[in-house]
Amino acid sequence: MRTPHVVVVMGVAGTGKTTIGPLLADRLGVPYAEGDDFHPRANIDKMSAGTPLQDDDRWPWLDAIGAWAHGRAGLGGVVSSSALKRSYRDRLRAAAPDVVFVHLTGDRALIEERMGHRQGHFMPTALLDSQFATLQPLEADERGVAVDVAGSPEEITARAVAALDGLDAAAPPAEAGPSPR
Repeated sequence: MRTPHVVVVMGVAGTGKTTIGPLLADRLGVPYAEGDDFHPRANIDKMSAGTPLQDDDRWPWLDAIGAWAHGRAGLGGVVSSSALKRSYRDRLRAAAPDVVFVHLTGDRALIEERMGHRQGHFMPTALLDSQFATLQPLEADERGVAVDVAGSPEEITARAVAALDGLDAAAPPAEAGPSPR
């Protein structure tokens, strides 16, 4: 049996990280942490005012998420984080080297429509362009999968679970140690 993953559900605002994250955690039988809860108040105030965060704003937030992920190593967990840039994902991996990313991707028009229907969220639709401009998709050397967000939350979650299963199946077996002679 494999050690449970710590999964970072990532993507631009409006892809459904807060919806898919808990569903994925439930399917995997691990706890969920909402990435937005790790933001300092100053970050939430900035985004609520329509001001994109700068990297200096994000480092403490990413460090807090990384600390949570580190604490869940070997136990599993799911946490949401936009993790839009490679450098952000590198920072998360520095804290928790075994994290796996589930990148929620989709058509911009669909994502914008979904953002327009959200109630009480601090991220305005006006920041979507900056999110897409910042986004650096997962690279070949980053452990993770991309999952399209078209469909119901249950369909998206099922695709994420299947993609993670496929990632595990493609992974080399764990080292068993030296063989007896």
